Amino acid sequence: MTPSDPNVEPGSGNVFADLGRPDADAHLLKAELVGRIDALVRRRGITQAEAGRLLGLSQPDVSKLLRGDFREYSLERLFRLLNALGRDVDIVIRPPRSNAGAKLRVAADTG
Repeated sequence: MTPSDPNVEPGSGNVFADLGRPDADAHLLKAELVGRIDALVRRRGITQAEAGRLLGLSQPDVSKLLRGDFREYSLERLFRLLNALGRDVDIVIRPPRSNAGAKLRVAADTG
């Protein structure tokens, strides 16, 4: 496959938008937050059961969340899970960075 291959269609950077999902930006944001939760759990080297105790979830719910089943989770709830893992969540509202328009983004301080 090459970039000029007629069977290859370049993505937009948001798989949910590419699939025509409503609220694609929110889905992508949730996926990024869950990815951060997963990274924090792995970095700590804790089991899903231990993560569940920290997060106030059952082990099966942690498993579902980390496997990408996060439709039922609001952004606020994901923020609270990050807080439970010892992370601050800051929401910054500013003018768009480019003429392409406003976007939802996740920026992480890895410290």
